[in-house]
Order: sequence, then structure tokens, then C-alpha cells
Amino acid sequence: MEQLDFTDLKTIIEINSWTGNKKGVDKSGQTMTKWLKPLGFNVEIFHREKVGNHLLFSTPSQNNAPKLLLLGHLDTVFPPGIFESFHEDDEWVYGPGTCDMKGGNFVALCALRNLHQTHGQIRNIDVLLVSDEETGSDDSKFVTRQIAHHYDACIDFEAAGPNHEVVVGRKGVATYQIELTGVAAHAGNNYHLGKNANLAAAKLLIALDGLTHVEHGTTVNVGKIKGGISTNTISPGAELMVEARFTQPGEQERVLSAIPELIHQHGVEGVTAKIEGGLQRDVMTPTAEQQILLDTFANILGYPLETEQRGGVSDANIIAGAGVPTLDGFGPFGDGDHTEHERASKASFQRRIKEVTAILQYYSQV
Repeated sequence: MEQLDFTDLKTIIEINSWTGNKKGVDKSGQTMTKWLKPLGFNVEIFHREKVGNHLLFSTPSQNNAPKLLLLGHLDTVFPPGIFESFHEDDEWVYGPGTCDMKGGNFVALCALRNLHQTHGQIRNIDVLLVSDEETGSDDSKFVTRQIAHHYDACIDFEAAGPNHEVVVGRKGVATYQIELTGVAAHAGNNYHLGKNANLAAAKLLIALDGLTHVEHGTTVNVGKIKGGISTNTISPGAELMVEARFTQPGEQERVLSAIPELIHQHGVEGVTAKIEGGLQRDVMTPTAEQQILLDTFANILGYPLETEQRGGVSDANIIAGAGVPTLDGFGPFGDGDHTEHERASKASFQRRIKEVTAILQYYSQV
């Protein structure tokens, strides 16, 4: 097998693209633009002030031909000065984003280059690169949902499983910040005049935890709680940070309906509640349309792709939630993501690039 040149991967790995580093994220996006435009892609820039720009690369479409979206993200998790270097040995490449997910973007880039070299004009394939996936896609999810109806299928380039599984299901996630406001009073002299926000928070924590149905894959976790002023003061305020995860659309609907109603049922008179937040990413579940996509890919490749479901979320949740048949995990296999030991398998890059090239050839030539 011909040795793969990782020079371009090294180039983008060494650009710090922590989500909070807009300049670096945009530089990474500009580099991808420099490489994709010669392949015939037009680029639409969704300019942003506080996060990096989102980029949509498009090619011409044939009438009635299925249209495929390649989905990736530009951002990584380490601030400048912590973990920024790239190196390699005989089996692995190392560095921030090697598997999550600059490595996945590199797979897509190499496959597109192969397609362009073999067939010239690329058709029916677009690429969306967003800038804020690692912090929840709070901005880019609106762009993703806005364009979703243009596509018949989507593949996302998060890391592959250890046996090159692709991802057919991911938990959905919602996050909330709940603020409770009570009345301060001296705990010794005027206990009866106080309205205890901490007590309300404690009761509410128990009630929220009661929404958990582990047997249905649903968890509601109050991950952070704070409140009060001092031991001799009735607490005038408290705050809860809540995350809910779910594996079924019905459970997603149940939890999203229940939490805003539940916050006012803490049972402490005189304490008021305010809530912010909501659904961050839809649940992604296996569907019949997704199975058709898997069968199509099996016919293209000559073998079936192994599948798995994951508890973590990605932008695949958003595009799948918009009704587009979606498969995730088309990046290379790697491990240590979100740590300073992140790496990806060189052999896995070879396999994934070969597979994605064949899939893209099918869509571009139909």
C-alpha cells in the first residue's frame, strides 16, 4: 500500500483551533478553503463575531440526483500553549484533533482529491465545516438545520470505532441553568421571615433526578449546584446546572416537557424559579432510511460496515434530527481524544480514505 503523506494534516494540527480561539479556528477554515476551492467547490461563509466562521462548500447538482453532505468541525478543545504539536511514528500520528476531528476532515479532503483527480468535476457533494462543535454547536446548529432539507444523506467524520464501526445512534442532550430566588433572613433571629432558596434547590434536585429512567436510556443529572451566603443566613439564591440525555424520541419529548414545569414545584413558598437553556442536540436513532444508506454503502464497498451506538453527541445528532439519513464515524480510528495523548492510526486513515473515495464516486457519478 502506498504510504500516505500527512503533511497537510500536520499543517492544520499545528494551528491552534480551540473553540474560544476565533482567530485560530478561522485560520484552520481558511486553510481548508485553500485546499477545497481548487477541487471546484464554492464557499459560503457564515460570519460570526464570537466564534469561528462556519463554512459551506458546494458543488453543482444534477437534477433528481441524490445529494450528499459531508459534515465536520474545525474546533478542538485545548487553549493555546497546552497541546499543539504534531508527530508521528510507524503506526500512529499524534496531536490535537488527529482523531477528533481534524483527522476526519483530512479523510474527507483526501477522498475528494482522489475523486477530482480521477473524474475531474465533482457533483452532488457539499461539505459543511462548523466552528463550535466542542462547546455544543449552540450557534452552528441553526445553520445545520437551515440547510438540512437540501440533502438526501449525510456522513459525519468523527472518529471510527475500534473495528471501524460507523455510528448509527447517539444520545440526545439538553442543558439547563435554573435560578432560584428566595428571601434572606438571619437564621437565628428571623428564621421564619426567610424563604430558603437552598432548600428549594435540594427538593428540586431530587425531583429532577426522579425523571431519570435508566432502563430507557434516560438520565437527568444535576451536575453543579451552588447557593447561599453564610451559615447564619437563610439562603436568598441558588443555582442548578442540569444535563439530560436520552436515547429515544419519546423520552426526549417527555423530559423536555417535564423540566420547565417541574422547576416551580419545589414546594418552598416564596421562592421563585427561572430557567434558561433547552435542547442542545436531538437524539439520533437508527431508522429504516439509515439502513437503506448502510445497504447502499455495502453494495458500493463490497462488504457491510460494522455499526455501533454511542452515548456521546456530535453534529450528526442535529442533521439526523432534521430528518436526513445520517451515518457518523467516518474519520480514522484513534484514541486519547480530549487528552494530551490523542492519536490516530495510520492504517485506519488508509482504509477510511479508500472507503470514502468509493462512496463519493457513487454520489458524484450517479
